[in-house]
Amino acid sequence: MLSSITRGRLHRLTGQFHEPDREATYRRDIAPRVRRESSLSLLVATLIFGMFTVSDYYYVGAGTEFHLLLTVRILVVVSCLALAFVLGRWGGYCRKVWLHALPLWILATGIILLVPLRPESLATQVTAVAVALMAFYLLIPNLLSVVAIASLYLSLGFLITAVMVADASAVVALRISLLLIMTNAVGFFALLRLEKLQRQQYALLQEERVQNQQMTQEIAHRKSLEAQLRRVAERDVLTGLNSRGHFMERAQGLLQRAQSGKSPFCLMMIDVDHFKAINDTWGHSHGDRVLATIAETCMRSLRPQDVIGRFGGEEFIVALPDTGPEDARTVAERLRQKVAELPVREEVPDHRVTVTIGIAGVLEEATDLPALIQQADRALYAGKHGGRNRVVIHQDVGEEA
Repeated sequence: MLSSITRGRLHRLTGQFHEPDREATYRRDIAPRVRRESSLSLLVATLIFGMFTVSDYYYVGAGTEFHLLLTVRILVVVSCLALAFVLGRWGGYCRKVWLHALPLWILATGIILLVPLRPESLATQVTAVAVALMAFYLLIPNLLSVVAIASLYLSLGFLITAVMVADASAVVALRISLLLIMTNAVGFFALLRLEKLQRQQYALLQEERVQNQQMTQEIAHRKSLEAQLRRVAERDVLTGLNSRGHFMERAQGLLQRAQSGKSPFCLMMIDVDHFKAINDTWGHSHGDRVLATIAETCMRSLRPQDVIGRFGGEEFIVALPDTGPEDARTVAERLRQKVAELPVREEVPDHRVTVTIGIAGVLEEATDLPALIQQADRALYAGKHGGRNRVVIHQDVGEEA
């Protein structure tokens, strides 16, 4: 059901929106339909009006009165045809109410002029006027106020002409008056109801559009939140690298692809040397900046296909697809040297930060990611015990053992 608020926005006598802006918007939206329907209905009304030329000839014959009637009908038909064209191109009663009212006044004037030229056919003309009034209200699109004024003009003009020219008796005038009053009342309330229904439907459609737009915005907002949550879950907040869980997912896929394609695959574990001392000496905030700088250096030193993540604390982990142990050593040495060139603090240039890197490569198809991580971790700790700031391959640790 339509809410009482929406119903209250419609004028009781005109069926229009109380809000001028909303009424103007409604008229602009229906302008294409109004142009099309106005042009078509006016053509139909003009055709019917012109067809009555046959009855004119039947009543008055081919004399002067017939030529006068023919002239009136031709003038009305030509004027209405021209207006039908104009309304079809530029119609729309948002700002051109007068243009839509003009055909009604022309038709009404033409009908009134027929009375003195055909006074003997008054009974027939009464029926024609009643039909014309209903056409004004229901056939030719127009605002209710415009139709009501034009219909009142036609009704009063016809009644006065019938009494003064056609010598209608008081009884006949009363009957005509009652018929015209009834016709106007039926037409008025029918058009009023139609105007209200059309605007109520428009209001419901607008409300539905707003709700759909809000729903679309809500869906977009939720998708944005989901994307943000996904980024938070996939990315380490401090360094911007892959989080541990997201790295494990991506590295697992790379490992399986390498095993199925029998291509080399290596894993690097990177640990910042003496990181606790950095935190104790310059504070945790500076330690965080050191980790972020090392992470940025690692990303610049790796290939696009390599995957790096923060494993925890001061440890990083790198997956190197299509890379054998010796090539991984070359990559690790380059990375280690670049990190070693980073100063701990600009005001203390002699203090440098270093990393120790452990490397493990896939030797068997059955090797899984956790086992590979353990191998790289053992190589890392071997490098720690060996003096730090170095690169150690797990195979070399096994050979030394």
